Amino acid sequence: MATALYLEHYLDSLENLPTELQRNFTLMRDLDHRAQDLLKEIDRLSSEYLKNVRSMPPEKKTNTLEEIQEMFGKTREFGDDKVQLAIQTYELVDKHIRRLDSDLARFEAELKDKALNSQSSDSEKKSKRGKDKDKRKSGRRRTASSDDDNCKSARKKLKSQPQPEVPFAAIPALSITINHHPSDVLDMPVDPNEPTYCLCHQVSYGEMIGCDNPD
Repeated sequence: MATALYLEHYLDSLENLPTELQRNFTLMRDLDHRAQDLLKEIDRLSSEYLKNVRSMPPEKKTNTLEEIQEMFGKTREFGDDKVQLAIQTYELVDKHIRRLDSDLARFEAELKDKALNSQSSDSEKKSKRGKDKDKRKSGRRRTASSDDDNCKSARKKLKSQPQPEVPFAAIPALSITINHHPSDVLDMPVDPNEPTYCLCHQVSYGEMIGCDNPD
């Protein structure tokens, strides 16, 4: 939207530029034609003067020289007018170029501000997500600590009761039970002082099956 707005305003400012340039160039061409005609007339009068200067009366010589000088002055005025039109045309175009540069600078500044605001918003979102993640980790730690206490209490209770012999067929249940634990439980911190199981050499993850057969 911002790009379209800048472009629309700039195109509106250029609406009259072609007409003004065409007018200035037309005037410059007209002045150039007039100057060329005067130069031709000066050449003609100069040639006649050189040819007839010896036979001319003094008064005519003076009048001819004054006429030639007046034509030169008029030609110089045409030249000055052409220079002024050229300067005016240059300044006209330069004004639009400066406006374009100014609009581009403002547009780039707006883009930078939007980028900075977007980065700030992203940083705030990341910070919020980090805080939420820390809260979830803290909750998992409390849950893990509670589960560890429950598991230790259950193991003490099992040790105090007579244990039946575990058949060989109970071994597959160990791997099945371990492989189907939720990922959040597996990510729990482990107490290095907690006893491990004989085959998997891991601590208790909820309800476990123990076996003393190494095969």
